[in-house]
Amino acid sequence: ATGYMDPGNWATAIAGGSRFGAALLFVAVMASLMAMVLQALAARLAIATGQDLAQVCRSRLPRPVSFVLWLASEAAIIATDLAEIIGTAIGLELLFGVPLALGVVLTALDVFLILALERFGFRKLEAFVVALLIVIALCFIAEMLIARPTLDAILAGLKPTRALLTDADMLYLALGILGATVMPHNLYLHSGVMLTRAIGPSLAEKREAARFAIIDSTLALVFALLINGSILLLAAAAFHRAGRHDIAELQDAYRLLEPLLGSVAAAKLFAVALIACGVNSTLTATLAGQIVMEGFIRIRLKPATRRLVTRLVAIVPAMAVTLIMGERATGRLLVLSQVILSLALPFAVLPLVAFTASRRVMGELVAPRLTSALAAVIAAVIVALNVKLVWDFIAG
Repeated sequence: ATGYMDPGNWATAIAGGSRFGAALLFVAVMASLMAMVLQALAARLAIATGQDLAQVCRSRLPRPVSFVLWLASEAAIIATDLAEIIGTAIGLELLFGVPLALGVVLTALDVFLILALERFGFRKLEAFVVALLIVIALCFIAEMLIARPTLDAILAGLKPTRALLTDADMLYLALGILGATVMPHNLYLHSGVMLTRAIGPSLAEKREAARFAIIDSTLALVFALLINGSILLLAAAAFHRAGRHDIAELQDAYRLLEPLLGSVAAAKLFAVALIACGVNSTLTATLAGQIVMEGFIRIRLKPATRRLVTRLVAIVPAMAVTLIMGERATGRLLVLSQVILSLALPFAVLPLVAFTASRRVMGELVAPRLTSALAAVIAAVIVALNVKLVWDFIAG
């Protein structure tokens, strides 16, 4: 669930909510439904093959193709890490007054958190993640009680809008929401995490494991959808309704929550949830990075080392934007990072859909034809929207 609510997700949801009200809620819901199908396939692949998605790609695809997929997944992880750096640094600035540039540097210290949790084992790490998710959820329950979005606005936002295909700005933010929701590295992560479960060798035991894994991931993504939907509705209720359609920075959102909602607690809860979100996303990105690197190129690094390498790569653009363009550009960088995730998404989705539809790869656990057909439609929609975005960019 935490992989679907990183700080970049916040930036796209807040920008979309302030600019277009609840109109993009439909996109958030559809993206979450797509994610449920794809994550279920990722779990099924791991259970059927005993390998994660990266390992299956390496063993089943030509080496040049596998190498390109690895580069795309690493780009997605770095884009995610970039969002985590900026989001956590902004949270530290808002809550404790830490200068943004210093906050960016301090985010590198989360390597010590990884080291500490590494010693306690995977289940303890999961418990820590769940605890932070509960903190985020409680913050946004309180935020929604303060903002009080109308039921009419929520129902209107659940209807698809034709403007999505005619308004280039709306499409850009919609793809940002899509990239932030159906995150490519999460597919590798989920397939890898499934290999930590004790699954029996018989077909019946594998079917049972697949069934429980699908229930597990679906419930987690429903939880993530409630959080992401709350962020978008909060922006729509607090900013769009007040005529503030230009909120693109998390700092602006924080500073305007108090005067617009009349509550100091609203702004403080926002900052607390943002820091919790950044820390949580750091953990999942580190795990995903390990799975991707080991699966594709058979290089195994300690989690702390992997964290440090990725963080050092991502810190460079974060520091450059912060020092040269100032904090006013961080929101645009966050949204851009999520669009990069969207562009990288087909490189994970297409092989996943192809593998899980193949009886040669999956054996008796091959995905049902209806599920494979639905997944193929999802992949086609993702590719088509990305092509449309690239075409709009080329056409100016």
